[in-house]
Amino acid sequence: MRRRAIILVLDGVGAGEAPDTAAYGDAGSDTLGNTARVVGGLQLPNLQKFGLGNIEPIAGVEPTDAPQAAWGAMNPASPGKDSTTGHWEIAGLHLERPFPTYPNGFPADVIEAFIRATGRGVLGNIPASGTEIIARFGAEQEKTGKFIVYTSADSVFQVAAHEDVIPLKELYTACEAARRLLVAPNDVSRVIARPFLGRVGSYRRSKNRRDYSLAPPADTLLDALAGAGVSRAGVGKVDDLFSGRSITSRHVADNAEGIRAIMEWLASAQGGLLFANLVDFDTLYGHRSDVAGFERALRQFDDALPAMRAALREDDLLFITADHGNDPTTGSTDHARERVPLLVAGPQVHPLPLGTRPTFSDLGATVAEWLNIGFRGQGTSFLLTLERGQSS
Repeated sequence: MRRRAIILVLDGVGAGEAPDTAAYGDAGSDTLGNTARVVGGLQLPNLQKFGLGNIEPIAGVEPTDAPQAAWGAMNPASPGKDSTTGHWEIAGLHLERPFPTYPNGFPADVIEAFIRATGRGVLGNIPASGTEIIARFGAEQEKTGKFIVYTSADSVFQVAAHEDVIPLKELYTACEAARRLLVAPNDVSRVIARPFLGRVGSYRRSKNRRDYSLAPPADTLLDALAGAGVSRAGVGKVDDLFSGRSITSRHVADNAEGIRAIMEWLASAQGGLLFANLVDFDTLYGHRSDVAGFERALRQFDDALPAMRAALREDDLLFITADHGNDPTTGSTDHARERVPLLVAGPQVHPLPLGTRPTFSDLGATVAEWLNIGFRGQGTSFLLTLERGQSS
């Protein structure tokens, strides 16, 4: 049986302040710790058994002396706090500069070029949350047929349209046009199609979101695996974040479907890498400051963890981590610059502390060594610690 590795990203599930959190305006952000405090303690018995409570103080999740996984945390090294930056860093690539952001909306020349390319006008062009923007401009969008364009504190060019007014195919084509237009110095991390449904007073975003990321500017773990002939599969938006390069993902409607897809891969894949993203923590709850929903999503994942662990084969490594924070308790609806949790399980894992790694890329380097390729990217493998209990 060939070796397998599973990178499971709990999108937005940060684990407290990184050394430079304050510089990003996120002082006090601690997605797991603050969520636990506000709800009066998290009940995550399976993550507790893995050692989640050993990483940082989390109300309700006590440390354990006999964890089922190796545990630690990882600091972000790349500038920024978005999904593209986080996933690229996991895969061994660091940015030289952060992606551009637009607190006052996009420049007039960018909007004019988008209008010319799509043949439709634009509403909005402001930073806003997704629910706020469609509540404010949804009726006008239905009436005029214009696109709603908006951004956030992250590097995103988001395009919203009612599915009954602008067909999905046209919305996706418009986003592809925007992706081609948005080059340096306006090279935003992602263009995101944000279709919505419903009527005035009850608009809701649909499940047909699509992301269009920049292509990574250098080789990543995925490219190295492809070059070595090692199979790669994704769950969720992972392929979008790498502009479809060296990975194809199964897109899912929610975390529940994502978990089912992960379980199916565990039951059938003969080797290689699964790179999965569970996005509901971020999209549905973090961005909407929904603490109760965030807690439910954590419990849903916790409930699934025993079956995942039981499905691991002798030559499997399961990595559970995140790409950034998105603290639902702070009043911000944007991502937070946080360190992320690191849990590693598998039959060959020594359940020891991994410390606080200086970069997410250490995870990718460890996967590369486990899958017998020479790539290390910007990281340092900690495989010896996992296999033999030796410091790396």
